[in-house]
Amino acid sequence: MKKEVQDLVNKGLVLPLMEEFYTIQGEGFHKGTAAYFIRVGGCDIGCHWCDVKESWNAAIHPPTTIESMVKNASSYARTVVITGGEPLTYNMGPLTAMLKDRGMAVHIETSGAYKLTGTWDWICLSPKKVKLPTEEIYKVADELKVIVFNKDDFRFAEDQAAQVNDKCLLYLQPEWSKREKMSPLIVDYVMQNPQWKVSLQTHKYLNIP
Repeated sequence: MKKEVQDLVNKGLVLPLMEEFYTIQGEGFHKGTAAYFIRVGGCDIGCHWCDVKESWNAAIHPPTTIESMVKNASSYARTVVITGGEPLTYNMGPLTAMLKDRGMAVHIETSGAYKLTGTWDWICLSPKKVKLPTEEIYKVADELKVIVFNKDDFRFAEDQAAQVNDKCLLYLQPEWSKREKMSPLIVDYVMQNPQWKVSLQTHKYLNIP
């Protein structure tokens, strides 16, 4: 990447864009609502079950101006979800400020492993064992979404829930390839621990992006 482009990336004015699309939010609290998704490339956390591994290498995704992203998003929706990859790899301040100037609600889906930047209307924290969230994001997360791949993830979920703020909503979501095995366990767990809710990847059941 040329130095001048890298400088813009470092400032958050240009970001490696994997994809952007208008669809229905499939997971968590806002499931079933229309939103414009901006998926930023680049992630070094490396979850073995990740369903968007093609997002990991930022170098293969075109550096794109945030003006272009905002223009496209504002043509479709009032709510924008920034996801990845790991969006907090980058400075989210300029992008979120521009989206907010257009009167848009701005959400993020993040592992929380990097410094929180940007102005957000909703923060979905989806922590990963291999690189835990920063202390600051626990205090402001609106939603904790723990992906359940095996039984130890219930322990991990409780450990993470003990660190979030009192208003944070708690969700357990089966990893897609393990949904038939883990979903019944999640249902039983939520029935015994009703502070948790079940999250499903409903967009996959509906066969939409």
